[in-house]
Amino acid sequence: MKKIEAIIRPFKLDDVREALVEEGVHGLTISEVRGYGRQKGHTETYRGSEYRIEFVPKIKIEVVIEDNKVDSVIDAISRTAKTGQVGDGKIFVYDIKDVIRIRTDESGKEAL
Repeated sequence: MKKIEAIIRPFKLDDVREALVEEGVHGLTISEVRGYGRQKGHTETYRGSEYRIEFVPKIKIEVVIEDNKVDSVIDAISRTAKTGQVGDGKIFVYDIKDVIRIRTDESGKEAL
């Protein structure tokens, strides 16, 4: 099993979620996060004053999937989250040793 963690632009969430459902992903977790990479924040003007936003708002999506779905899920996220601009985000892939469903004590892929 793998955990895929994707940091994306907030307005791309619905598109990515729909693509994941089409790929057979049954559940996901999202978090509102803030950070920066090469984007290094940006400057905005409010009431004539310019100020710098150091940490850009993003959405973090987390899914745990079977190994055989990794490539298709990564492709779905990448395809739907991409705008071609700096700040589109990143995808991280982690190995998962086990998953346990608390309600039934099922483990492994049955718990997904």
